[in-house]
Amino acid sequence: MHAFDVLGDPVRRRILELLADGEQPAGAIGAVIQREFGISQPAVSQHLKVLRDSGFTTVRAEGTRRLYAVEPAPLREVDDWLERFRGFWNQRLDALGTELARGRRDRRRATTKETDQT
Repeated sequence: MHAFDVLGDPVRRRILELLADGEQPAGAIGAVIQREFGISQPAVSQHLKVLRDSGFTTVRAEGTRRLYAVEPAPLREVDDWLERFRGFWNQRLDALGTELARGRRDRRRATTKETDQT
């Protein structure tokens, strides 16, 4: 399964968001996902399996618990692929930064004028 197919699902993206804070037991992940998405525990397990099989997560046993963690390599691959497109939004963000700076400068000038006139 291609990385974007894996990440295209909002449930799987949310699971990765939960795991971004660190290793989590499957039960805790399942409780959040069931509450937020209204899906069954077996459906959550399927999403965890897809993430595991596609290399986005690792799992380790600790007693009866299964602890999931993010595997960063596939995310780096996605980031590498996106790199060629960063120029599109970086230019726009730079332009936005310029406009925000102009607005701040204009407000300071207006405030200074008002102060000087009083």
